[in-house]
Amino acid sequence: MESRVIRQTFLDFFKEKNHTIVPSAPMVVKDDPTLMFINAGMNPFKDLFLGNQPVKHARIADTQKCLRVSGKHNDLEEVGVDTYHHTLFEMLGNWSFGDYFKAEAIDWAWELLTDRYKLDKDRLYVTVFGGDQGDGLPADDEARAQWQKHMADDRILAADKKDNFWEMGETGPCGPCSEIHVDLRDDDERAKVDGRELVNMDHPQVIEVWNLVFMEFNRMADSSLVPLPNKHIDTGMGFERLAMALQGVKSNYDTDIFTPLLDAIAKASGKSYPGDDSQEAVAFRVIADHVRAVAFSIADGQLPSNTGAGYVIRRILRRAVRYGSSFLGMNEPFIHTLVDVLDDQMSGTFPEIKAQKGLIQQVIEQEEQSFLRTLASGMEKLAMATKQMKAGDELAGDLVFELYDTFGFPVDLTALIASEQELKVDEAGFSALLEAQKNRSREAGKITADDWQVVEAHEGVTEFVGYDHTSAEVKLLRHREVTA
Repeated sequence: MESRVIRQTFLDFFKEKNHTIVPSAPMVVKDDPTLMFINAGMNPFKDLFLGNQPVKHARIADTQKCLRVSGKHNDLEEVGVDTYHHTLFEMLGNWSFGDYFKAEAIDWAWELLTDRYKLDKDRLYVTVFGGDQGDGLPADDEARAQWQKHMADDRILAADKKDNFWEMGETGPCGPCSEIHVDLRDDDERAKVDGRELVNMDHPQVIEVWNLVFMEFNRMADSSLVPLPNKHIDTGMGFERLAMALQGVKSNYDTDIFTPLLDAIAKASGKSYPGDDSQEAVAFRVIADHVRAVAFSIADGQLPSNTGAGYVIRRILRRAVRYGSSFLGMNEPFIHTLVDVLDDQMSGTFPEIKAQKGLIQQVIEQEEQSFLRTLASGMEKLAMATKQMKAGDELAGDLVFELYDTFGFPVDLTALIASEQELKVDEAGFSALLEAQKNRSREAGKITADDWQVVEAHEGVTEFVGYDHTSAEVKLLRHREVTA
């Protein structure tokens, strides 16, 4: 099943279930100081869950573009090295705001996966929340009982708070969840090891495909849980993982979501995608993944820069440029040409790519040119540093870190160049400096938000008039303190 059909089947299914289909919200967040980018499908609806905005549609469904590059949700350095982490991804989701709850969410998930998508029922497992004494929460027997209508109880696994209690951050809407996992291993492998033993064990072929969140609490600033005004449903299904399962391949990068980009990279570089763990293969995957994240960020209004969200985008793009230069021999700008492939693939669902295509290509090309010059300067600096060194000498950790931080050289690249001259690298010194930088970054990016203090109750819709007026009479409805 082609990816565009997979996406449309999801939306059509929930339209049949009386859901309003809404477009993806912009990935770049401008009105929430606790977020730089949308990192989960529920982010745009947070105020609806909290009761801070009126609900226009009790049931909606969408495909939301998300970006995860740091924090508890992802690590940029893993992307491309493995075959299942991504920076940008699509999250297919269905939502209920005070309407249906666990029974319908579970029944419809099972119907879509097994009746419409025709996934093998014998390859599916689910997890349910096993309770948590610290929060005083019991096991989710209601969800277990509903799943027992569809599968044997030994396929329903209890999991702890870490895996089966979803929270968007330190504070905010949260609740127990039920994850659906699919076992994509060959029959021989399945006969050797029961799939239930590999659920939530980071096995690349036994993966979570859908998370059903039963949103019923608000985590307060003091860590206590307060029931939400209404119970809601928040589900998220990874589009790329679903495509892997339905297209019968072993990697997200082998789906038709990524193969057009990989083919374009192969054509530009004159190399073939190896599909293995080699540095060359990693370079293909890094570039294919990162151009999507950068293009959508620019389309949504976030240009690369040296601070905040702009620095995140610059860092992603520079990582792609560096991998192309180091391992594919691409020392001239080319990543901007891949935007044509994205336009062909995704503009039908995300028209902003076509609308901003010229800007996206221009910005990426300029960034490529600039960073390629920086890489060349780094090579010169390394050559100067090693000029007087002899076999067995060690490159100082502070130099290795400067090459990494200023010139984009990962420690393995510096070590590779050093080994060619029979030099050693002070990896311990580098690691200490890197950890110190990460700690500084964590502290600088740490944001705490107190709970909202309601000044005056208000049921209507608030209106933003700043595009047309520079001043207006307003009434303060609520406030909270945000500390960065």
